[in-house]
Amino acid sequence: MAPQTMLWIGFAVLLTVMFILDLGVFNRQSHEIRFREALIWTLVWVSLALGFNVWIYLSMGTDKALEFLAGYLIEESLSVDNLFVFIMIFSYFHVTKRHQPKILKWGIIGALLLRALFIFTGIGLIERFNWMVYVFGAILIFTGLKMAFGKDEEIRPEKNILVRIVGRIVPTTKRIRDDRFFIRRQGILAATPLFIALVVVESSDVIFAVDSIPAVLAVTHDPFIVYTSNVFAIMGLRSLYYLLANVMEMFAYLKLGVSFILAYVGVKMLLTNLYHIPVVFSLGVIIGVLAISIAASIMFGPRSPHHAP
Repeated sequence: MAPQTMLWIGFAVLLTVMFILDLGVFNRQSHEIRFREALIWTLVWVSLALGFNVWIYLSMGTDKALEFLAGYLIEESLSVDNLFVFIMIFSYFHVTKRHQPKILKWGIIGALLLRALFIFTGIGLIERFNWMVYVFGAILIFTGLKMAFGKDEEIRPEKNILVRIVGRIVPTTKRIRDDRFFIRRQGILAATPLFIALVVVESSDVIFAVDSIPAVLAVTHDPFIVYTSNVFAIMGLRSLYYLLANVMEMFAYLKLGVSFILAYVGVKMLLTNLYHIPVVFSLGVIIGVLAISIAASIMFGPRSPHHAP
């Protein structure tokens, strides 16, 4: 059996087992996730990702292992920007900490399916139309510049097209009822604010996927590496949210670092047919930029969220 086939099988088994344990056993009931629990699960998912990276190294060699690590770091760093959006969404809908895990759990399930669709579609487009590399590269550069110099957009669910569609299909309530997405009101099925919040979370992931998938494709076109690195980052996103939710404003310059990474991988895609940038160099750039932006945030960042740049 080919090494990549074995890795696919091992990945599927590992993901299934951890999915059941994380989302089906330990976090089956709605509850507020404390810092200690979030720290444990974050370490678990990071350890699993690094362990899987070692398996890729032993089975497929150094290049594939470096590609996985670069893809994982890109996706993980972009996910941090996702966390700011989650905070705004939960604040807008007045979702309590007890109900947030359920929304994130179903958001992760939807993200896994959507990312698979985007990844295989993106790879198919690049392989069939080589010029799509330049399109993706331009998107990344534009997104990086917009992230660095543009203003943060407000969350406006009432203008979300999916929210409007849901509102036309089923009536919605203004109050949260336990942790239910739907309730029956006078015999009529109605969606609660939790379901609307889930719709906004899923739609925001679609927008982020437009950035993150091309960014990883700048490192490798191997669907196995792209998808597995994405999945490991996504599966650890929920625990990372609770780990960083209260200290997010400390990382004031991380967004600037992520914007630089996006612009860099965009330039890398534009140079694909002219000059090959080694993956080890790209990995060094990603790690170096993240380290500098985190260090700058700790040393020079604001002490109060009201003074975040």
